[in-house]
Amino acid sequence: MNDFALTCCSTADQTREFFEARDIRVIFFHCLMDDGKSYPDDLGQTIPYDEFYQKMRDGALPTTSQPNVQEFIDFFEPMLKEGKDILHISTSTGITGEYNSACIAAGMLREKYSGRKLLVVDSLTAACGYGLIMDRLSSMRAEGKTIDECFTWITENRKHVVLWLFSTDLTWYVRGGRVSAAAGFVGNVLNICPFVYFDDQGHLIPHTKVRTKARAIIQLEKIMERLAYNGTDYDGTCFISVSDCYPDGRKVADLIEQNFPKLKEPVHINSIGSVIGAHTGPGTVGLAFMGELRIEKQ
Repeated sequence: MNDFALTCCSTADQTREFFEARDIRVIFFHCLMDDGKSYPDDLGQTIPYDEFYQKMRDGALPTTSQPNVQEFIDFFEPMLKEGKDILHISTSTGITGEYNSACIAAGMLREKYSGRKLLVVDSLTAACGYGLIMDRLSSMRAEGKTIDECFTWITENRKHVVLWLFSTDLTWYVRGGRVSAAAGFVGNVLNICPFVYFDDQGHLIPHTKVRTKARAIIQLEKIMERLAYNGTDYDGTCFISVSDCYPDGRKVADLIEQNFPKLKEPVHINSIGSVIGAHTGPGTVGLAFMGELRIEKQ
């Protein structure tokens, strides 16, 4: 039977319509704002993305937390009661401990629902890379692939999901302690755009620094030319995530659609949610596609 539940976390950073259309069930992270209230990272429903990023520009320093074990039990159990097996894909363990909470909950529930499968997989990515994975798995399920076939695909291919990001404003890197105040000041004055990528263990790794946003946009497309399967003959899908800078993401997408004529479909562009955005701030663009192993050609 192929009617299994496919689940993920809100850090896959796609729209509610995306998840509903693909019948993907989502568990929410949490975001604590300066007003002392904790809000669900519910795909921009409680706090619209533009409002969230404006709060950051106005000085807010949101913090984030992952779903706990009990939340995962409450999330998984109704599906098991429906008689469904579950394939849950988690946010990378390189940036959060959500995978461990999901595994603990799954272990507890397996004892109660011994006739059901509850599989948990570390995506080793986030944001648009995570969204690309969920898009692929939902398509496989729709094609009639079993939960075991989908599990095998993700475990064999997750390191081939390439995700690179650049940021145009270092203010939030300084506030979060990831960049010194002096380096942040100089970087902003010189229009420095740092690049980071997810390595083969799912850690976010600093890479190059490029002067000016215009050059960073071009550089991001060049990275895809270098790392995508078959170079500019790449015929898969491509996802972009942006934090309140859609025009920048659109420019990257235009370059890709111009230079990759065999793309399966137009580039998907979606917002970076409040959890990832709390750490990057506005002005970040991420690009995900299928390609070479991350430990190669970086």
